[in-house]
Amino acid sequence: MTSVLTPPSVAEPSTPVRRMSHEQGFWAIAFAFAVSLAFTVVPTPLWALYQRHDGYSTIDVTVAFAAYAVGVVASLFLAGHVSDWLGRRRVLLPAVLLEAVAAALLVTSTSLGVVIVARVLSGLGIGLITATATAHLSELHAAARPAAGRARADLVSTVANLGGFAFGPIVAGLLAQYVSSPLRTPYLIFLGLLLVAALAVSLVPETVPVARRRYRPQRVNVPASARPRYLAAAAGAFASLSVLGLFTSLAPSFVAGTLHHPSRALAGLVASMVFGSGAVAQVLLRNQPIRRQLATGLLLMVVGLVAVTSGVWAASLAVFLTGGALAGAGAGALLKGAISTVVDLAPPATRGEALAGLFLGGYLGLAVPVLGLGVATQFLSPRVALLGFTTAVIVVIAAVSRLLLSRTRSR
Repeated sequence: MTSVLTPPSVAEPSTPVRRMSHEQGFWAIAFAFAVSLAFTVVPTPLWALYQRHDGYSTIDVTVAFAAYAVGVVASLFLAGHVSDWLGRRRVLLPAVLLEAVAAALLVTSTSLGVVIVARVLSGLGIGLITATATAHLSELHAAARPAAGRARADLVSTVANLGGFAFGPIVAGLLAQYVSSPLRTPYLIFLGLLLVAALAVSLVPETVPVARRRYRPQRVNVPASARPRYLAAAAGAFASLSVLGLFTSLAPSFVAGTLHHPSRALAGLVASMVFGSGAVAQVLLRNQPIRRQLATGLLLMVVGLVAVTSGVWAASLAVFLTGGALAGAGAGALLKGAISTVVDLAPPATRGEALAGLFLGGYLGLAVPVLGLGVATQFLSPRVALLGFTTAVIVVIAAVSRLLLSRTRSR
C-alpha cells in the first residue's frame, strides 16, 4: 500500500496577492506543465519549412533539435533538484518565463543561430519544469485531498507530459498548413499561452519551505537497496524518450521524403498521434500494477519500432502509422511506470532530486540516439539509418527489462 504524501505546511509571506487553493493550484500547474511541453514540440511539423525556406540541412535540423535536449540535460544536472530546498513555485515561475523568452525569439527570427539559442533556452526551462512540476503536483494533490492515494497526481502529471507533447505538433501543423507566416504564428500563439501559464503559476501555493543549503550539482539520493530499480527506471525513461524524440525530430522527414507525404498537417498529426497514444495508454493502465505497466510498455515499444522500420522500408504509410501508435503507447506506459517507480523509491525530502535524475537519463535518450540517427543519415540511406536506430533502442530495452521487471513490486 502506497503511503500518502503529506507536504510540510509552508507559511506564505504576508502579501496582498490572493493565492489559489491547493486544488486550483493543482490544475494550474498541470496547465502550465502541459503548455510548456507543448511549446517545445511546436517545431516538429515545421522543420521541413525551415529546410525549404531557410536552407536547413538534415544535420542542421538534428543539431537544432539536439540543442533543446542539451539544454534540458544541463538544466537537470545543474538545477533540476533545487526546488527541493528553494521552493516549487520559485523555480517554476522563472522556468515558464524562460519558455516565453524562447517563444519570443522564434517569433522574431528563423535564422539557424537564433533557433538554436531559443531551443537551448527552451531546454533549460523544461529541465527546471519537468521534475519540479511532477513533484509539485504530488504535493498539491496531497494537500487538497489528504485522504486520497497518489494515483490522480501520477496520472495527471504523466498525461500533462504526453498530452502537452500531443497538443503542440497538431496545432503547429494545422497552422503551418492553413495560415500565413507558418514559421511565426504558432510561436506567437504559444507565447500568449505561456504568459497566461506564468500568471497562473505565480498564484499557486508553495509546498516546500525555503531552506539554506550549500549548492551542489545534481545527484541522486535513494536508498542503496533501491538503486538497481532506480537505474533500471532511468534506463526505461532513456528508451521511452528516444522513441518520442524520433517522432519530434526526423520522423516528419521520413514521412515527407521516404513515404512521399509532404503535408505539414500530416506531419503534425503523426507526432500528435504518437504522443496521444502514449497518453491513452497511461489512462488505460492507470489502475494496473506498476510491473504490468512496465511490461506492457516494453513489449509495445519493441513491436512498434519494428513496425515503424518496416513501414519505412516498405514505403507504407499505414504500417508506419500503426507502428508509431504502438511505439507511442509503449513509451507512455513505460514512462509512467518509471515515474511511479521513482516516486515510490525516493523519500519526500529528495523526491524532486530523484525525479530530476530520472528525467536526466530520459533526456539523454532524447538527445543521443536521435543525434546519432541524424549523423547516420549523412552517410547511410534513411532506411538503413532507421534500422540501426531501432536495433540500438531494442538492445537497451532487452538489457534493462529483466532487472526492471524482476525487481518491481506490484502496487
